[in-house]
Amino acid sequence: MRIVCIGQAAFGEKVLRKLTERGEDVVAVYTNQDTAGKRNPLKESAIQIGIPVFQPGSMRVAEIYEEYKRLKPDLNVMAFVTSILPDSILDYPRMGTIQYHPSLLPKHRGGSAINWAIINGETKTGITIFWPDRRIDTGPILLQKEAEISPDDTVGSLYFEKLFPLGVEALMEAIELIKKGIAPRIAQDESQATYEGLCTEKVALIDWSAPIDSVYNLIRGTNPQPGGRTCFRGKTLEIFDAKPVYDIVGGLPGHIVNVGAEGFVVSLKRGAILVEKVQINKSSKIGAAEFAKQAGLKTGDRLGK
Repeated sequence: MRIVCIGQAAFGEKVLRKLTERGEDVVAVYTNQDTAGKRNPLKESAIQIGIPVFQPGSMRVAEIYEEYKRLKPDLNVMAFVTSILPDSILDYPRMGTIQYHPSLLPKHRGGSAINWAIINGETKTGITIFWPDRRIDTGPILLQKEAEISPDDTVGSLYFEKLFPLGVEALMEAIELIKKGIAPRIAQDESQATYEGLCTEKVALIDWSAPIDSVYNLIRGTNPQPGGRTCFRGKTLEIFDAKPVYDIVGGLPGHIVNVGAEGFVVSLKRGAILVEKVQINKSSKIGAAEFAKQAGLKTGDRLGK
């Protein structure tokens, strides 16, 4: 079976490695164009293995389609793809196209599925391998795997420790089902569908008057990107690692109530947040205790407008 692997980043690289370890015939890799100063691990691994690499600016160009057809693929494997491919490429392989998505579709369609599951305070998520169509994350489901969202999970830990490895293995399982001719195509239940936009800096703005769990979930749901946003002395402060503190009540929202070796504590209406890692005005991330020392942060100071 001739496979074209389409993807990027560490996930795409790991999928390619798994495919070749299993002896699959990967005839080409399509990945994003190079960015100055940034590695492309999928491209690097493909070159090392000896697989042709293509980096078109768009998959919707006629010349790209003609180039693609010459590969005579039987299956497209989409491993971390953020753009919508044209029908001509999705439908070309005789066995179709399969794609990985880090949620239990039809919940959390869109490019920030992991962020929103955590921001919403959910305790369960998972991955879906599906047959993509021309819309966003709407195609029939091939298989799904569930994963627990722990109370202290961030986007980073949930993805790299759970959804990343789960997705790689699920893609291999899906390929086996396709080979055997028993891969299902289960229509998504549109009545259960949710779609959220990208988790942008605007979404990540912290409301210190919100309930403690909402603030904590927003911070961990934007860690490592884009970071929970607030301001301090007119500068943008992004908060990453943090912990809820439930035994502090009645403080003024956004006010600093303690500064110590672990970081600084920000009061809410009911409870507080211990801030452990921050970034100021897009500088390097540092420990909150170090930031407090550098900035002269003290009890009574206020975050937010």
